[in-house]
Amino acid sequence: MEVRRSRRRARTVSAWREGPRTIVAIPARFTRAQEREWVGRMVERLAAQERRRRPSDAQLVARATELSRRYLGGRAVPTSVRWSSNQGRRWGSCTPAEGTIRISDRVQGMPRWVLDYVLLHELTHLLQPGHGQAFWAEMVSYPHTQRARGFLEGYAFARDGTDDSDVPDEPAGDDVEPADREG
Repeated sequence: MEVRRSRRRARTVSAWREGPRTIVAIPARFTRAQEREWVGRMVERLAAQERRRRPSDAQLVARATELSRRYLGGRAVPTSVRWSSNQGRRWGSCTPAEGTIRISDRVQGMPRWVLDYVLLHELTHLLQPGHGQAFWAEMVSYPHTQRARGFLEGYAFARDGTDDSDVPDEPAGDDVEPADREG
């Protein structure tokens, strides 16, 4: 835990993680009592954000069930959904024959709509194994597809300095979402 006091800060308090450390920035004029109060608040706020952004395997299963119900009429029913640390360049993977879904732990901490996109993408593979028109016709109901794909592409570019990682070919047709870079 590190508290940074700033003369430039008038009223705002912010907190973030730098590796294993928690940094809380406060106005220099805060008393020690105000510092303790705000550090407590901000640590709690960070913990709540992390719980939302880093769900457990059980929470992944529950979220996948909800996404299947909402966007796929409940037709995609995985046998397991879990975090995986060995996805390489993939954001997620699905084994339709076994009904298993693995989500890269690199997705942990990303915005919820990105995690939802990756989960829904893999759920859709339980119904449509490839990235053809039928696959994208299933995905069309998710409103954040393009935004999530852009986020993941930007993340990969910032990480790798390249945009050529495992991009499936886009299907033909104007009414179909383009294929995603991984999954």
